[in-house]
Amino acid sequence: MNPTIHLLDVIALTSDVPEKSLSRGQVGTVVEVYDDGQYEVEFVDEEGRTYALEALDGSQLMVLRYRPEHAA
Repeated sequence: MNPTIHLLDVIALTSDVPEKSLSRGQVGTVVEVYDDGQYEVEFVDEEGRTYALEALDGSQLMVLRYRPEHAA
């Protein structure tokens, strides 16, 4: 689902992560990229307070786009 995920990309979860109390669709920011396909993602509330900081697999993430991109 993810072509390429980079540091500081805004992502959405593509599936629930119940063991972390996170739900599909929640939005976060990639704050670290690991070599093993894992990404540290920070989730913050509307007041900017972090409510979760979790290492997640890239298959659980979808990069959100704010500009049109041409399909390859």
